[in-house]
Amino acid sequence: MARLTGKIAIVTGAARGMGAQIARRFVEEGASVALTDVLPEVEATARSIGPAATAFTHDVTDEARWEEIVAAVVAKHGRIDVLVNNAGILMFKDVLSTSTADLRRVLEVNAVGTFIGMRTVAPHMIRQRKGSIVNNSSCDGISPANSLVAYASSKFAVRGMTKVAALELGPYGIRVNSVHPGGINTAMVNPEQAPAEMVNQGMCWFPAQRVGDPVEAANCFVFLASDESSFCMGAEITVDGGLIAGHYYFGLPGAPAGVLPPARAPDQRPSK
Repeated sequence: MARLTGKIAIVTGAARGMGAQIARRFVEEGASVALTDVLPEVEATARSIGPAATAFTHDVTDEARWEEIVAAVVAKHGRIDVLVNNAGILMFKDVLSTSTADLRRVLEVNAVGTFIGMRTVAPHMIRQRKGSIVNNSSCDGISPANSLVAYASSKFAVRGMTKVAALELGPYGIRVNSVHPGGINTAMVNPEQAPAEMVNQGMCWFPAQRVGDPVEAANCFVFLASDESSFCMGAEITVDGGLIAGHYYFGLPGAPAGVLPPARAPDQRPSK
């Protein structure tokens, strides 16, 4: 397991959930990782991963803090090979209930935070003529659902800026790609941390028929951070158990066997 040997990475939103698992998998594959998060638990997460992990408290909307963290990582390691913009927040409100302040808050963290990260790290990658930036979007950045106007807007923005950055930074040897998870068993999707077996009962909309483990998403980030993805630029990879492949007409051939048609309409899906 040495797909990231010697690589230096920054992973935002890494105190828990998907971000913590991404950082853990990176270290397992040989990388040194700076974990950042607004949550103080990021310190304990880094300690649990081991000496190759360091922690920084970090609000991704704070440009000055971005500069400080990047400078500290470069001072320690001499370079940055991988940036994972994972930090994000979720909000359930319909269009009419979403205030301008609500929208701005979600956009600031999910979209603007990602933009600042790319803009701060990219000059260092340009100087070394290589690097990988992986932006965590969402299935809602491809096919949104109701009550997610702020969240979906932010994740569509991440998807779009990823492609622009891929075009502009690709000639410098920098790969920029996005991952679009859906139905991953994290605090965002499963805030009460119910057992996976219980969560799976509501996953009839997913071809996988189960909730995803954070490591299954993290493995996609490992691939995009590694040299194995050397010709991937501007790609968007879904890790969603097949959620946005389409929808089932329950009761007709081809739907999951033994699953009763749900009460809600077939185009209504659980949040990603």
